[in-house]
Amino acid sequence: MFSEADKSYMGRALALAAKGRGRTSPNPMVGCVIVRDGAIMGEGWHRKAGEPHAEVEAVAAAAGEIRGATVYVNLEPCAHHGKTPPCADMLAALRPARVVAAMRDPNSLVAGKGIARLHAAGIAVDVGLMEEEARRLNEAFIKYITTGRPFVIAKCAMTLDGKIATRTGHSRWVTGEASRRLVHELRNEVDAVLVGSRTVMLDDPSLTTRLDRPDTRDPIRVILDAGEYLDAGRKVFHVPSEAPTWVAVTEDRDYPAAAQVIRVPRGNSGVDMEILMDELGRREIMTLLIEGGGTTHASAFEAGIVDKVLFFIAPKIAGGREAITPVEGKGVPLMDDAIALTNMTATSVGEDLLIEAYVKKASCLQES
Repeated sequence: MFSEADKSYMGRALALAAKGRGRTSPNPMVGCVIVRDGAIMGEGWHRKAGEPHAEVEAVAAAAGEIRGATVYVNLEPCAHHGKTPPCADMLAALRPARVVAAMRDPNSLVAGKGIARLHAAGIAVDVGLMEEEARRLNEAFIKYITTGRPFVIAKCAMTLDGKIATRTGHSRWVTGEASRRLVHELRNEVDAVLVGSRTVMLDDPSLTTRLDRPDTRDPIRVILDAGEYLDAGRKVFHVPSEAPTWVAVTEDRDYPAAAQVIRVPRGNSGVDMEILMDELGRREIMTLLIEGGGTTHASAFEAGIVDKVLFFIAPKIAGGREAITPVEGKGVPLMDDAIALTNMTATSVGEDLLIEAYVKKASCLQES
């Protein structure tokens, strides 16, 4: 059903969509390419939430003359009124001959309605070209729009023998400069970063994005404090940043240094992580990066909220029975009970190794 030319143009649409990474939340990343007689007439991408959609940008670039053309888009054109009008209605009025979409929109407000409107206008619609790539690109949006919760990435930096700090708690630096830069790239892309109060007290991190370019942004900083003392003098409360610092607590107490205090019931080991995810979802946090220590990661895995893991492994041996590991807590009694991962890949990052994988049956990719 799809030609090599179709694949090439859809690849271009996906590449355009990726330019909006970290800026479109809580919307998906979308790119659009309009082609007629073997030539690109116009193209565009969704640059930021609230700004024109990809189809609108592409149509504008083509001066609106798209009758008889083929429109390539990595997500079904929207069919509902949000901050912008429905793209499906616009395309139906302009009458391209064909629309090729990589995947249906998982948003229940769309979910085939955009395709139906195009069909009703006599426009041929083909769906499914490079769908796997499209789903991976928008994995966070798919999780968020179908569950109301953020897509959660658990990140850690550890030695080859699985230590994130020495027996004295020293952890600067476990990994090399290239890995640390990649972490800042991640912060530039996610909506929020979460750590525990112990990490704040021991490491005093800023949790900001520090990259040598002007177009960066800081994530919202979320700190877990389940009954521990959190010093208001820590850097996270005083960094010059447009992004706020929130504190999630299990008790009724205030943190004047925080922009907001989120009161959450107590779970098995501190803040109830599932309820916190529901609350962050209501606040339109679509992507959450957990950079906490072993206790915070343990709470996240035990609650089943983690979708993806990014473990940076340094070519070092720290040793030590009392040295901190990435995931602490009680742990599972049997290896059969271990949390299974899938789609695992290994990539060299400078002198380190990055292991990337999805929690089995938790990822939107597994549910497709």
